[in-house]
Amino acid sequence: MKLNRKKINPTTPSNRFFIPVIKHYEDNGVERAACLISNKKRSSGRDNHGRITSRRRGGGAKRAYRKISFKWSRSEIGTWFEILNIQYDPNRNVPIALIKSTSGKSLGELKYVISCEGMQPGGKMYFNDSFIENLPGSIIPIGNMPSGLSVYCVELKPYKGFQMARSAGTFVKISGKDGDYVIVKLPSGEIRKIHKDCLAAIGEVANKDMVNVSIGKAGRNRWKGIRPSVRGVAMNPVDHPHGGGEGKTSGGGHPRSPWGKNCKGKKTRVNKRTSAFILSRKKRK
Repeated sequence: MKLNRKKINPTTPSNRFFIPVIKHYEDNGVERAACLISNKKRSSGRDNHGRITSRRRGGGAKRAYRKISFKWSRSEIGTWFEILNIQYDPNRNVPIALIKSTSGKSLGELKYVISCEGMQPGGKMYFNDSFIENLPGSIIPIGNMPSGLSVYCVELKPYKGFQMARSAGTFVKISGKDGDYVIVKLPSGEIRKIHKDCLAAIGEVANKDMVNVSIGKAGRNRWKGIRPSVRGVAMNPVDHPHGGGEGKTSGGGHPRSPWGKNCKGKKTRVNKRTSAFILSRKKRK
């Protein structure tokens, strides 16, 4: 799949600032896998009592959910797959690949996976417990990969499912090995240890130009189901700690969330159980 930025001719005010990523999906004449697509119910940021728990959600275009294979089982080790095509997914900022198993117990089974740079229709990938060859998208325990390799879709616990480096253009760099653990560098600059049995996929997530996209107008956010946000200083004191005052005033004091918690710099990490695996914190901006 080819990706490149394009500047739109400013025939309207919104097009003047609109910079999209032009996508050329290579469907290869293969249709979507209906067995992996289901309806997606929209909550609009409400919980089961109807109360707003996530602000600024609602509206937008309907989406169908594509079931992505983030979790793999040991029974599938040794399976080879053929990449059928690269498709659009409305639920994420990266295209997905439809693959079909060509060996193993699940012969002929279809799966959706996150696509990476270098994936092409007709190509091959594998899921094995050892490094065979450098094929983009192949899934291997991270402890069996060579140092210096870029990987994505990384597990934090063995066979729990991919949790890290799943967004457009992201990847994790393998820096070295330390006993039963592998030292990796994350996109944020954080350096941490991951158990050698955790699975990871070879390559870098596709659509790295996503960082340069400019939506051009507020309406495009409404299409995505994102409602407008109101500044706290524009509210009344009853609605926000920053609200009230005569004229334009910031209210004084430390910046706070609507619920009075300090923000802009306050550390929120509370998982001390895994702090020993973090060797170096992420870079400060």
